[in-house]
Amino acid sequence: MSESSAPAYANVRYDYAGSHVLVTGGTAGIGRGIAGAYRAAGANVTITGTRATAADYDEDLSGYRYLQLSLTDDAGIERVAAALPRLDILVNNAGANYMMEDEYRPDVFERSLRVNLTSAYRMAHACHPHLKQSQLPAGGSVIGLASLTSFFGVEVVPGYGAAKGGLVQLTKTLAIHWAKDRIRVNAVAAGLIESRMTGPMMGMPDMMRPFFERTPLGRVGQPSEIAGAVLYLTSGAAGFVTGTTLTVDGGYSVMG
Repeated sequence: MSESSAPAYANVRYDYAGSHVLVTGGTAGIGRGIAGAYRAAGANVTITGTRATAADYDEDLSGYRYLQLSLTDDAGIERVAAALPRLDILVNNAGANYMMEDEYRPDVFERSLRVNLTSAYRMAHACHPHLKQSQLPAGGSVIGLASLTSFFGVEVVPGYGAAKGGLVQLTKTLAIHWAKDRIRVNAVAAGLIESRMTGPMMGMPDMMRPFFERTPLGRVGQPSEIAGAVLYLTSGAAGFVTGTTLTVDGGYSVMG
């Protein structure tokens, strides 16, 4: 399934009609898959991206409300939150790794923490007044996009890994603190997912072979499969689920 395709889950149907969702970094990859899934389920979806307007992207983003955002712009995060008339679900999807810039350099390490962890907290904090007003059956929701680097050491991305590990812990802490406001906080730890970013790897058999050998399901995942986990966690079916990180990786992390 392509990034732009609306997911069709064989035996599951979600109804988010009337709900308001914000997906940061929703212009491509996993973020676009999540945004498309909510839109297909009837939600009003706002996405963010780094370009000035939605028209600056090759993809057709006309079905979404678009807001520009740089994750290092603290005032911009506040502006995005203030621009929302209401909000039921926040998906902190946007992030980046700086492997090519050497994350062992202190300035690059700190930027990775800011982009992948601090910005997620700032956005959740800024959106908190909206989220606690949500009338969804299971209350408002915050979803963080974690990673297998939340659990495994990956030598080339020390900052990214530290941030994603911190996101799992932040998920637990905010779940405790915001339960009184009927806000559930969960995360999804994504394995290797097919997208434009990972596309070049798919054509390198020697690089992919160890991954497939370790993955019981023997394939990469699709953005729609991360989206399915996210929609479940924000639904009434997960009304008693908070503070958890759901791993969606084809079984990679369970192998010894």
